[in-house]
Amino acid sequence: MSFGDPNNPYGQQPPQGQPNPYGQPQGQPQQPGYGYPQQGQPQQPGYGYPQAPPVQPYGGGFPGGPTEMPGGVKAARVMLFVIAGLQVIGAVLFAITGAAISKAQDDPTLKDDVQFQDLADFSTGAIYGLALLVLLWGVLAVFLGVKFKSGGNGIRITTMVFGIITAILGIYPFVIVGLAHTVLAILVTVFIGKSDGDAWFSRPQH
Repeated sequence: MSFGDPNNPYGQQPPQGQPNPYGQPQGQPQQPGYGYPQQGQPQQPGYGYPQAPPVQPYGGGFPGGPTEMPGGVKAARVMLFVIAGLQVIGAVLFAITGAAISKAQDDPTLKDDVQFQDLADFSTGAIYGLALLVLLWGVLAVFLGVKFKSGGNGIRITTMVFGIITAILGIYPFVIVGLAHTVLAILVTVFIGKSDGDAWFSRPQH
């Protein structure tokens, strides 16, 4: 069937959009059926089903754990150094007391006092021993504080045990002078036992 010259403006043009036997106009691209996504386009999530949030890695958003020491752990570290300073002061006071008792043993008026001499000999050795223990306890506090930067979960557990024992000793027998130790030791144990402390000491060591 001829439709004439295509350059003739008065010629008969071929019909546009005649329907085919299947109901689709000829000369037009087929449209995708309703409910079927077009090819090449990403499917959108269904209505009413929000996308799941991305899973956060372990350690508060840092892969493998935090890269910077948390504030609570830093505070516990400073408190350990404060406890160590108080231990040094206590050791010095014990040493001064022991020296004073030793000097009293040389007092002529007390040389004939057998009971005082026996008590002085026992007290001097005990006081010097306490001074040494107090000093070593302070050294342990410094060691734990230094290890906070590179230590693992073993340092965390040791620090918590250290804090509990220090708090108990602050209550008895050193009730008055140990009050500051008790408060600081409790705070150290609480800060280290928190989740951020666990994440810091459980991080992979490089």
